[in-house]
Amino acid sequence: MLVEAASTMLLLLFISANLSVIVMRESKLQSYQPTFRTPLYPYIQIAAIIGYGFLVFDMGITTLIITALFIASTVLWFFVYVKPKIVSDSAIMYIVERITDKQIVTDSLREELREIVKEREEIIEDEFDRIIKDAIIIDIPEQVHFDKFIKIAAQNIKQRLGVEEKILLNLFVEREKQSCTALRPGLAIPHIVIDGEQTFDIVLVRAEQGIVFPDAPEPVHIVFILVGTRDMRNLHLRALMAIAQISQHPDFDERWMNAKKVEDLRDIILLGKRKRN
Repeated sequence: MLVEAASTMLLLLFISANLSVIVMRESKLQSYQPTFRTPLYPYIQIAAIIGYGFLVFDMGITTLIITALFIASTVLWFFVYVKPKIVSDSAIMYIVERITDKQIVTDSLREELREIVKEREEIIEDEFDRIIKDAIIIDIPEQVHFDKFIKIAAQNIKQRLGVEEKILLNLFVEREKQSCTALRPGLAIPHIVIDGEQTFDIVLVRAEQGIVFPDAPEPVHIVFILVGTRDMRNLHLRALMAIAQISQHPDFDERWMNAKKVEDLRDIILLGKRKRN
């Protein structure tokens, strides 16, 4: 009986694993990045759940009772001892959020998944990552012209940089006159140099309807603004290289535009594929 009960627990584990795949895939979390995706999803998982379910019920009533006692004891252990010690969100909550369009208060699950991916991919955090973690994110729903866009950007970063809005606007305009910073269809990286020392910042921008750059053939939807002093030139160049590597991934644009939350944009960069120092 104990052997059958153990087998039943194993079958339940397989059922849970298949349910977990469905829940995580449907949560649409950007920080959920599996190395392998099962073909014919979700039919394979549903078929497996049904098949394992038949095997569980075929074990007999006595085995099911013993298994139920094991499960009841573990649930009791969880609520009495484990639950008071942890604070986390379920991925199911993210599915609920997609359906109801409600906000989840904490980001613990996203951060947890981010750390798992970093450990799996052996990602070593560098200076670029630390800047991205603190970067301002701007989400623009309507289509805007370049002039309005740089004004929005300047208003968001002027205090952090300690630079007047008018100076930033002039620098952005002059830089764009030198050459269009739209590097490819849909992507632009405006970058300017400011006076001072030991200052460098990055702003992440998503424009749903696009930003009309002066010499770009079509509206730009993805923008990375780089602002730094002359002594930070090395970091400036390394940041440009990192963004170029990450943004060349085939599904980068789609993931960026379909991100559910603006914080998901940060994860796309932090977990992006690139060469690290």
